Amino acid sequence: MKKVKATAFAVLAMVAAGSVGMAASPALAGATFDAVKARGILQCGVNTALGGFSAPDSKGEWQGIDVDVCRAVAAAMFGDASKVRYSPLTSQARLTALQSGEIDMLSRNTTLTLQRDAAIGLNPTGVTFYDGQGFLVPKKLNVKSAKELGGATVCVQSGSTTELNLADYFRAQKMEFKPVVFEKLEELVAAFFAGRCDVYTSDASQLASGRALQAPNPDDYVILPEIISKEPLGPFVRHGDDQWHDVVRWSLFAMIEAEEYGITSKNVDEMLKSNDPNVKRILGVTPGMGKALGLDDKWAYNIIKLVGNYGESYERNVGSGSKLNLPRGYNAQWSKGGLLYAWPIR
Repeated sequence: MKKVKATAFAVLAMVAAGSVGMAASPALAGATFDAVKARGILQCGVNTALGGFSAPDSKGEWQGIDVDVCRAVAAAMFGDASKVRYSPLTSQARLTALQSGEIDMLSRNTTLTLQRDAAIGLNPTGVTFYDGQGFLVPKKLNVKSAKELGGATVCVQSGSTTELNLADYFRAQKMEFKPVVFEKLEELVAAFFAGRCDVYTSDASQLASGRALQAPNPDDYVILPEIISKEPLGPFVRHGDDQWHDVVRWSLFAMIEAEEYGITSKNVDEMLKSNDPNVKRILGVTPGMGKALGLDDKWAYNIIKLVGNYGESYERNVGSGSKLNLPRGYNAQWSKGGLLYAWPIR
C-alpha cells in the first residue's frame, strides 16, 4: 500500500508539475508580441502589387485594405501607424515567409481554409474581405458564361487556392482547359492583357483591380457572372502565439466595430464624450480592454484616429473613392445586409 501511495503521489507530483508548465506556457506565447515591441516596428507581409489591397503608390507609399490592417496593428502596438516595414510576397512565398518568422503577420489577400488553419501551423485572425473566384475575358470573345470556356487558355497564379478551384470547376463541368501558370501577379496580368491567355481567373476583387488599373481599355473586358468559390480573405499569424493572435484579431475587429458605432477618424475625439457604453469601451474611456491585450487602453482609439474605421478604409481603397468602385455587397455591415460582423469589445 505504501508503495502504491508513493507511486500515486509521484504521479500527482508529475501532473502538478506538468500543470505548472502548462499554466506558464502563455508566457512563451507572447514571443512575437515581445519581439515586435522590442524591435519597434512591425514586419508585415503584403502582395507585390494588387491595387486596392496592397500596392505602392506613385510616391512608393504602400496603400490598400490589407496595408491598412498592418497599419492598424502598428497603431495598436505603438500609437504610430507608420511603424511598419512591408515585405512584398508572391503567392508561393507568402506562407513560408510567415512560417519561417521572416514576417510577423501576413496581410495579403489570403483565403482562410482548413489546411492553412489546421495543417501548416498558421492561424487566421478574421475576415478582411469576403470574395469569390471569377473569370475576366475580353469582350471580343463574345463569351457570356464561364460554361462556354471549354478549350480556353487560362492565366492563373501558382501556389493559390485559385489554381485548385480552377481545376475543380472545369472537371465538374466536364470541360478541358489549358492553364498558363505564373508565380508573380504582375507577370500574369501583363500576359493576359497582351493576349497570351483567353481568360484571367482570380478573386473577383483582383479581377476588378486588374481591369480598372492595368487594362489598356477597361471597357474592352468583362467579368463573367459565375462566382465559383468562397474566398474569405484575411490576415494570418503563426500557431502557438495567442497574445499576438489576439492583438491582430482585435485590431481588425476594432475597425469593424468603429464603423458599426459610427466612430470615424474625423469624429473620434468628439466620440470620447459619448454616453454609449460600447463606444466608451472601444475608445478606452472605460478602462480594461487594453490591459486584456497587453496594450494601452487607447489602442483602438489610435487605430481609428490614425487609420480609420473599416468603412473608411474600404471607400478610399476599393469603394467609391477609388478607381475600382466596388459595391460593398457581402462586405457591408451585418446590420446592412452584409457579412461584416465583429465580436463585441467588452
